[in-house]
Amino acid sequence: MSALANNMRKGNLFVLSGPSGAGKGTLVKRVLQRIPDAWVSVSATTRKPRPGEVDGKDYYFLDQPRFDELVSQNGFLEWACVHGNSYGTLRSRVQDHMNAGGQVILEIDVQGAFQVKKAMPEAHLIFIEPPSLEELERRLRGRGTETEEVICKRMKTAEVEQIQALYGAYKNRIRFFDGDKPYFAVTLEKKQKAAELMAETVRLMRNEE
Repeated sequence: MSALANNMRKGNLFVLSGPSGAGKGTLVKRVLQRIPDAWVSVSATTRKPRPGEVDGKDYYFLDQPRFDELVSQNGFLEWACVHGNSYGTLRSRVQDHMNAGGQVILEIDVQGAFQVKKAMPEAHLIFIEPPSLEELERRLRGRGTETEEVICKRMKTAEVEQIQALYGAYKNRIRFFDGDKPYFAVTLEKKQKAAELMAETVRLMRNEE
């Protein structure tokens, strides 16, 4: 592909969803190592910054009036109110990176992903799932960071999201097994390193020669 064609090429939007503990973070880290023009979308929020958080890196911190103004201007690909705070994906940030030819990665829940797909039909939805719900529960308990109540809540959410993904707009489903390091994934009857699989997906969607 020529340099001119590369500069004119529009990037892609990959929306990753899946239960906590499924392996999304592991996949994203390895993808960033392999794909130079990949960028993980940064959400906007109205909650107060926590110690050490940096505006524009961890979140875009907005006050509620500004957030509401952006909602009225269709400035978000998706947004939601969680525990009294508003969160959303800024449409302008995503479009700027895509127009520059970058590969944008967005990590959000299934409901948010459906909003993005409606706002941007060309988005590629990918659902990350563990080998089984039993394995997911084992991973969550192995962390030693969640209470029993939180684990039960995450497991119920995982069940619902897997059903939603199965019958929703997700054309790509990746299942992780951690018996091998780094994580391996199985999708469409193929087993390979997860980051390699994601990189291959990007190449195919770019229609690179």
